[in-house]
Amino acid sequence: MRLTVFAGREAYPSLVAELEGAEVVRVPVTARSRVRRVLAEQTLLPAAARRARIDLLHNTLNTAPAIAGLPQVTTIHDVIYKRFPETAGLLNVGVAVLVPLAARRSRRVLTDSEASKEDIVRFLGVEADRVDVAPLGPGIPVPAEPVPEAELREDLDLGDAPLVLTVAAKRPHKNLARLIDAVGRLPEDVILVVPGFETQFEDELRRGAGERVRFLGWVDDRTLDGLYRAATCFVLPSLAEGFGLPVLEAMLRGTPVACSRISALPEVAGDAAVYFDPLDTGEIATVVERLLGDEELRRRLREAGLKQAERFSWEATAAATVASYERALAGSSTRS
Repeated sequence: MRLTVFAGREAYPSLVAELEGAEVVRVPVTARSRVRRVLAEQTLLPAAARRARIDLLHNTLNTAPAIAGLPQVTTIHDVIYKRFPETAGLLNVGVAVLVPLAARRSRRVLTDSEASKEDIVRFLGVEADRVDVAPLGPGIPVPAEPVPEAELREDLDLGDAPLVLTVAAKRPHKNLARLIDAVGRLPEDVILVVPGFETQFEDELRRGAGERVRFLGWVDDRTLDGLYRAATCFVLPSLAEGFGLPVLEAMLRGTPVACSRISALPEVAGDAAVYFDPLDTGEIATVVERLLGDEELRRRLREAGLKQAERFSWEATAAATVASYERALAGSSTRS
C-alpha cells in the first residue's frame, strides 16, 4: 500500500519529519482560516489527489470534496451538532451542509463508536452497511514524563485537597455546569480542576463556580498527564460523546472514572467506571462523593480501567481503517 498525505502549510514540516514511508504533499492553505480550509478541500485537494494518482481519498475530519473524481472514505467522528446546534454556533450552517454532503459522496463512512454509527444512520440517513466503526487509540502518549504531583500542586496552587479532574471542552453538550453544581454539594476540601481552551461559554461557567473550581486554560501534555495521575478521580458528565477519549486517557493512567451512561462512554469504559444520569445533578454528586470516599472502589476501578484500556490501540484503529478502504475499493458504488 502506498500512502500519500496531503498537508497544509503549518502541518507540512512536522509531517515530513515524522512520517517515514509516506509521501507528504503540501497543499497551499493555512489551517488558521476555516473558510479557506473548506475552499481548499473543495478545489485544491481534488486536484492534488489526481496529480498524485491515488486510488482512494480518505478525508479524516467530517467533511469531503463534493466532486473528488475518485472513491472516498470520510471519517465523521460524530453528529453532536444535530443534537446541540448551539455548540457549533455560527459554524452550524456550514457543518449542516458539508457533513451530510460528505456522507453522500463517500463510498464508506468511518466513525469512532457504535453510538456514533447509530447517530449517523439516524440523523444523516446513511445506510448502516456503509458505516464502519474504528475505535480510537490513546490520546497523549504513556508515559509522557508527567509533571510530578508535588510540583503540579505548588505551581497550580492546589494545596493538599482531593482533586476531581474533568477534561472537556467548555461547550454546552459537555454539561460542565451540572458538574460544577454537583461539586458544590461535596465536602468543602474538594477541588474540581478544569483544563482546556477558553470558549464563549466559559464566562457563564465561571459565574456559577466558586473558589473550589480551577479553570486552567490550555495545558501541555506533561501537565495533563500529571493531572490525571494526581487526581483522586476523573469525571466526564457529557450529554453526548462520539467516543470519549479522556475516559481512555484516565484509565490508561490508573485514574478511577465516573461518567455519564450515555452515547459512546459505556463502550469505552465498559465495567471500569461508575455511571450516573448526566441530567441529575444530585446523582452526579452522590456518585462522585462515593468514589472520593471509597478507597476499595477506587482500587477496583483502577485495576479494571487498566485492563479495559488494553482493548484500545492505534494498531487496531489502523486495521479497521484499512478494512474500510478495502470495502470502498471493492464496492460498486458510483459515489466519488
